[in-house]
Amino acid sequence: MKKVVALAGGVGGAKLAWGLAQILSKDELTIIVNTGDDFTHLGLDISPDVDTVCYTLANLANPETGWGRQGESWNCLGELKELGGPDWFNLGDLDLALHLERTFLLQQGWSLTAATKYLCEKMGVVHVVLPMSDQQVRTLVSTVERGVLPFQEYFVKYHCEPTMTGVQFQGIESAFLSEQASTALKECDIVIICPSNPWVSISPIIEIKDVKSILSTKTVVAVSPIIGGKTVKGPAAKMYAEMGIVPSAAAVAEQYERLIQGFVLDIVDEDQMQQIRQCGIIPFAVNTLMSDNSTREKLARETLDFAERIKKV
Repeated sequence: MKKVVALAGGVGGAKLAWGLAQILSKDELTIIVNTGDDFTHLGLDISPDVDTVCYTLANLANPETGWGRQGESWNCLGELKELGGPDWFNLGDLDLALHLERTFLLQQGWSLTAATKYLCEKMGVVHVVLPMSDQQVRTLVSTVERGVLPFQEYFVKYHCEPTMTGVQFQGIESAFLSEQASTALKECDIVIICPSNPWVSISPIIEIKDVKSILSTKTVVAVSPIIGGKTVKGPAAKMYAEMGIVPSAAAVAEQYERLIQGFVLDIVDEDQMQQIRQCGIIPFAVNTLMSDNSTREKLARETLDFAERIKKV
């Protein structure tokens, strides 16, 4: 039985994780999720990437946004606004219940890993979803206009508008993989880096102690979040440009150089395959746009088949 670990964050990562979950059993697939964008808001412990992945796997995600809950209502947020409270972060009523329960569990001494397992069971998620660490890591974005911002303020409050000059992960030096995440990575045959933002969704995971050394012993394939120089969602392309890098699939591959053996890019970017080969990475061009469930599953199957071919080489 093959074992696969997917590294994920954000909507793109959640979509591919869903596709992989359709073709791999709960014993074959583990999803390790970024927690660098976790934060405390209104006294609640919020894990946006973990929740997006879990809602997607449970078929509860809002199909229009890719994040949050379908059938959501906004009574609490509306009342909060009337009271003059901080309403910049969208907390729907259904979503709020999850944050309340997570916060309660953590205050009772549960680890984030244990709380996530419990909440997944309540939502009917059968595959294992693991936070990247039980220690607190906070992504901070350095900007020209507003200085250093916590990621959610940069992303949600200011709509990614400030010019980014760098990213740092506060607490990364003292963070480590949970026992479950470490075991999953060590025992897996293939690691798939989902089409998540390399700067703020994947980097926090791979910067945790021992992750790079474990990955060096595995077959690792990444899927590009950039198609034709643009991202479907999120600020990854903008971040590349502001860091002085032309946003492209090849730029993503180069950022993952020394970590991956294979790279999946969209067919519109086939002209970049030679550039990727020059990095010592095997490219594979397919349609990577996940517009519906069938394309999610198709990309997952093609990515997994590609990784298995590389593994046999």
